[in-house]
Amino acid sequence: MTPVSLEDFREAARAVVPAPAFDYLEGGAADEHTVRWNEEAYQRIALAPRVLTGHAQVDTRCSLYGTSLDAPVLLAPTASHGLFHPEAESATARGAALSGTLMTVSTFSSQTVEEIGAAASGPWWFQLYVQRDRDLTTELVRRAAAAGARACVVTVDTPVTGPRERDTRNGFALPSHGLPANLASSPRAQGRPRDGIHDPRIDPSVTWADLEWLREVSGLPVLAKGIQRPEDGRRAADLGIGVWISNHGGRNLDTARPTFTVLSSIAAAVDGRVPVVLDGGIRRGTDVVKAIACGADTVAIGRPYVWGLAVGGSTGVRDVVAALRRETELAMALLGAGRLADLTPDLVVPHDPGPRFSAFHDPV
Repeated sequence: MTPVSLEDFREAARAVVPAPAFDYLEGGAADEHTVRWNEEAYQRIALAPRVLTGHAQVDTRCSLYGTSLDAPVLLAPTASHGLFHPEAESATARGAALSGTLMTVSTFSSQTVEEIGAAASGPWWFQLYVQRDRDLTTELVRRAAAAGARACVVTVDTPVTGPRERDTRNGFALPSHGLPANLASSPRAQGRPRDGIHDPRIDPSVTWADLEWLREVSGLPVLAKGIQRPEDGRRAADLGIGVWISNHGGRNLDTARPTFTVLSSIAAAVDGRVPVVLDGGIRRGTDVVKAIACGADTVAIGRPYVWGLAVGGSTGVRDVVAALRRETELAMALLGAGRLADLTPDLVVPHDPGPRFSAFHDPV
């Protein structure tokens, strides 16, 4: 059966990916409540379409930091693509280019930024875990910039990694848990022991000042990935740092709020001063339009494009993004929205939020 929806790609990937690796991809922290809530949050919001608007065309194009995209859907950073396809991140980069979107390359990728940059014919960003050794951090971001990265996405929600119980039960560890490809060539990265709950590859002491410093040393726009509170979004915007709303796909702090439920309040605090990216639970085009209507400039997907990578390499990545774009176009047409700017907050209304979300759902 040819996959049609993102859920079809999930099931197709399940059939070809070894169970421990698939569990790593699908799993989250502890009881995985936040993993589920990220998806369920969109189901608690209904759409209120306009009619007779006269829009004969639907235009999903957008621009971020001067980069034009065919649709407001980015590829979020995910580690170790070599687990899912032999061509690893190179295949993902080619799929992103075929899709008219951009990928975000993980610090813990299976291939180096130089290898990925050479394979990429489209735009890409680099995701950074700030290293304890600042000289090594400088080296990483400058290598990424030299290889073609157009922005630096700093993960700020991971001073420690969460309890991934599926991986513990499976005895599973990423290949990058040894020494990631991007660090293997640097003698500065060798031989650091684990320090209790802390990962030796990630500095838990990162502050706002580090983001400003990274912008200076990289020469790139910087986004803070992992914003979950309005005051943090406001502070990032005050500094000219892009805002990426994320709870790490539910993989770090279980029972953290679903990202969609904090979007409108963070977008209001940012007030259009910097781009707002949202990830977590995007599975349908209707999810995309709800996110844009509530203040996101674009969304990012993680697990779904890896399903496509596992099923079909670069063409699988392309097909996942294409399916989501087509659903977004259909939803916009049915809502009476000809362009992304027509996706306004009045198009979404609360619908049976239920006790799980009623205590903390932001009004839309």
